[in-house]
Amino acid sequence: MRRAVELAARGLYTTDPNPRVGCVIVNDGQLVGEGWHRRAGEPHAEVYALEQAGERARGATVYLTLEPCSHHGRTPPCAEALLRAQPTRVVVAGSDPNPQVAGQGLALLQQAGIEVQTGLEAEQAEALNPGFLKRMRSGRPWVRLKVAASLDGQTALANGQSQWITGVEARRDVQHWRARSSALVTGIGTLLADDPSLNQRLDEAQRQPARVVLDSHLRTPPTARTLALPGQVLLFASSLDRAAALEAVGATVELIPAGTGGLDLGAVLDRLGELEMNEVLVEAGATLAGAFLAAGLVDELIVYLAPCLLGNQGRGMFALGELTALSDRVQLRILDVTRVGEDLRLIARPGEKH
Repeated sequence: MRRAVELAARGLYTTDPNPRVGCVIVNDGQLVGEGWHRRAGEPHAEVYALEQAGERARGATVYLTLEPCSHHGRTPPCAEALLRAQPTRVVVAGSDPNPQVAGQGLALLQQAGIEVQTGLEAEQAEALNPGFLKRMRSGRPWVRLKVAASLDGQTALANGQSQWITGVEARRDVQHWRARSSALVTGIGTLLADDPSLNQRLDEAQRQPARVVLDSHLRTPPTARTLALPGQVLLFASSLDRAAALEAVGATVELIPAGTGGLDLGAVLDRLGELEMNEVLVEAGATLAGAFLAAGLVDELIVYLAPCLLGNQGRGMFALGELTALSDRVQLRILDVTRVGEDLRLIARPGEKH
């Protein structure tokens, strides 16, 4: 199963909107077939592994990082392919919460007399697909919020200068998070201040995530750098007054209900889920970052801390308003601390308030 997880990880940048899945087939102690899902519309991991195993799949044990599909989508059901191959046992890390599958794939195998085991290396397999699993369960994508700051928590000088607080290695590390994301999300404030490209720049990753700008009043200039780059650009707004000029340069403009201080962020995530976005990376200023946090919409934070101090006149990470009691603080669980070049990268998830 660990080998199957390794194989699944090869699809980290390519399988969207499908999950990353790996498969290994073992017969009489020998690995006879393996495969991984490469991209939507192409064969699933089981198909590649079964083709490699051939007749040796009969009586074998199949290790899968996700329950085999049982429905006709872009490709035929993998559960049926497994039934034709006649393995003795199928070991699955986790079930597929997709309502079109949701245990049906495992049930088909069991009804045919194939032994089914679940739960092996489940945590490792699930870590590959937080967005797909969350979207299938809730309709919304997995939300990562990325911030780069000085050691005293400042993201820029008071005049807005921020390039570059963190080092080259940290900035390259960010590209991996971008490349695995379905969409990059920012606010109109960041777009007007920095004119960012909002693309991923890894040589090994060809797919570009969608670029999403939350722009209530469509203040995005048609000359914005991100509009001139290849890939999908979505502008979410509460008014369509200037939509024609932006659509003329390739943007897609969609109406989103207004919320407190801007767009309804829950509605934003609902729409991204409808568009089959699995993982979204929010890279925004303190106002939008704070709004996502305050609304309880952040699943994971990626924080890069540089070994420098900018003083108390700079711009902070999160605009959360004044807290009058420590019990109102946003509590975090730190999952990982890694040194990236000269900087520190913290991965954290919101926890319960104390």
